[in-house]
Formats: sequence, structure tokens, C-alpha cells
Amino acid sequence: RDAVDLTPRGRVRPSPELDRELARRYLDAVAPLAGAGKLSSFLLQLSPAFKPGVKRLEDLDALLEALAPHPVAVELRHRGWLDPERVEATLGWYEDRRAAFVAVDEPRGKAPTLVPMIDAVTREDLAYLRAHGRNARGWMHGRSVAERFAYRYKDRELREIGRRAEELAAAAGTVRVMFNNNRGSDAPEAATRMRELLGQEAGVA
Repeated sequence: RDAVDLTPRGRVRPSPELDRELARRYLDAVAPLAGAGKLSSFLLQLSPAFKPGVKRLEDLDALLEALAPHPVAVELRHRGWLDPERVEATLGWYEDRRAAFVAVDEPRGKAPTLVPMIDAVTREDLAYLRAHGRNARGWMHGRSVAERFAYRYKDRELREIGRRAEELAAAAGTVRVMFNNNRGSDAPEAATRMRELLGQEAGVA
């Protein structure tokens, strides 16, 4: 605690120096995975509070640079970054930093925490798609993570996600599809079923 800058309320004040130190410690911790070839990429999921006018994407630069030996995917959770007047600059930031843009499948709507469905490849060797489920009521009013992401995908919806993944694969060397509808066994069952619908062998990749 003595080595970090604290706010008057006792909270840690973010800084590039702190980002670099935390990244160094994290890289040390996952070094065995990286050495064994088991580390694909890092996912940086931002809070909805990380929004235009309050934060800048450039605030992430020090952290991305510190993690640069490995691919980093960044998931935005405030739709303001992807508004029509800002989306080009946002994707340009990803491309300049070689960060992978995270496309999402989630409920549709205009709420600030519901980002538009945009599929973009900003790093030629990696595309990333996260499926959070389509439980609109739980997303907006759920009191727990289990309520928010409680959703069982239908085959029709899994085919839609599969088609999106195939389109991303046409422009990226690797596509990672991660299911985050994480109540019970919903996520692994959805992943297995999607692979079956795509004609792929279901199992651990």
C-alpha cells in the first residue's frame, strides 16, 4: 500500500507505472502456461464506467505495452465507444495497438451497457467473439452474475454465432469464441452444441 498513490478515500489511483508493475507480476504468474504453449491471449474486459468523456482509450496504452509479448483482446462495455461518430476512431485505436477487438452476442437495445453488434478484425492473427446470452431482463435488472447471464442458447442462435465466427475467420488467423452464459453448465453445453452445428468435432481444442 505504501508504494501506490491513494485517493483521499483510500482507493488506489490508477497510473501507467502501476499498470506496468501489475502486468509484470501477472506475466510472472502465468509464465508456466506461456512456456507450455497453453496461453492464447489475454482478455481485458472493461467496466461500463469506462466511457467516453470520462476515460480515454489511451489510458490503456501502458498496460497493453506491458502485456505486448502476448496478444490482448479488449472488450468495451459502454456503447458510446461504438457510436457512429466515434466507431472509426475506436477501431483505429485497436489497429494502431494491435489489440483484438471483442465482438459480442448479447441482448439488443439502446441502453449504455448494451454495445452494438459489430464484427471487426483489428489484428490479423486473432479475432474474438464473446457470447453473453440474450437475457434482456436479467441483463438490465439481475442482482447477480448468475441472473444476468442466465440463458440457454437455441440452435438457431448458435448457428448465427457460428456464421459470425466463420466470417471473422476469413480475415483472421484464429477466432476465439467464448461463451459467458455462465449459469450451471449452459456455457460449455452451448460451445459443444455450436461445434456440432458447424460440423466440427466437439471436445477440448
